[in-house]
Amino acid sequence: MLRVGIIGCGGVSRNHIEAYQALADVDVVAVCDIDLARATAVATEYGIARAYGEVERLLSCGVDLVSVCTPHPTHEAVVLAAADAGVHVLCEKPIATDLEAAERMIAACDAADVAFGVFLQRRFWPAAKRMQEIILSGEIGSPMLGECTVLLDRNTAYFTRDPWRGKWATDGGGVLMTQAIHHLDLLLWMMGEVVEVCGRIATFAHRDVIEVEDSAVATLTFASGAMATVQATTAASPSLGARVRVTTSTGASIQLLEFPEGSDGRIDVWAQDGRIQAEEQYSLGVEPHVEMDEVNRGLAVHHAAQIFDFVAAVRASRVPSITGRDATDVLRVILAIYESARSGKTIRLGAGVTSA
Repeated sequence: MLRVGIIGCGGVSRNHIEAYQALADVDVVAVCDIDLARATAVATEYGIARAYGEVERLLSCGVDLVSVCTPHPTHEAVVLAAADAGVHVLCEKPIATDLEAAERMIAACDAADVAFGVFLQRRFWPAAKRMQEIILSGEIGSPMLGECTVLLDRNTAYFTRDPWRGKWATDGGGVLMTQAIHHLDLLLWMMGEVVEVCGRIATFAHRDVIEVEDSAVATLTFASGAMATVQATTAASPSLGARVRVTTSTGASIQLLEFPEGSDGRIDVWAQDGRIQAEEQYSLGVEPHVEMDEVNRGLAVHHAAQIFDFVAAVRASRVPSITGRDATDVLRVILAIYESARSGKTIRLGAGVTSA
């Protein structure tokens, strides 16, 4: 049996617990949260033997693997502690809120010879896999133009329910760091390495309750010479979901749509050879606003797919499908957008962009 611990018992931890418990050769033996009462309640609900209030106690109880579901800036300390204990670690996104922390996490796990993965579970959408495979195969040409658009709805209660949300020091960023990171990661997965970024951020709808951005725009230039635009907000009402579109050198375009939020992404536009195949984007009767608990439940199957992949990687001593390095690539782009917005300059990546 692979013995698993869960660190952080917020809403998303349920996806982790239920996925691990679906595996016959895995035993979730402990949970941990700074709020011991919450950890105890989750342990009782899921029949887990131990609940702790300190990470060190969980890591010393004999676990082989941990999932990290704590607030963003705490990821580094937890991952470093897990690596020091020789425990494999699967961490919620973002990997960190600055590049130095991300690099320390990767180095520590490499030195300890433990597997390290970071959740970017939308890569496990069947449609996203298909789109990425088609683009990388070159059968419709090479990527030329890209678009990442994220138009979501977050109300005041979302930001005030957890006091760490919406602050630079404890959240690390706004819509880019917390929501659009998934779709931006898909864009990079399909189009390659970003070498130049120009961006702007603003807070339009939530300035009374958050410090970070609720809206952002950016242009990206890739190592291949391809270009892309990014547009993201949590101030859209109603939500219009998120889409990633790639146009290639042959003129073909493929678009991946997530609507409503938390549903499976689907290829809703495929334009090639003078023909357009399209699905209806916004059906009548579909509720555009989805509560976060529902979003998490909708994503549970993809959380599970990444967890199953990570467990298989640990057992086979192979690299997991989504690594700390993958998660650092998208973090680097987000931090470059923030740096460009602050400085008013175009940012060349690799020039020391390190923090928000």
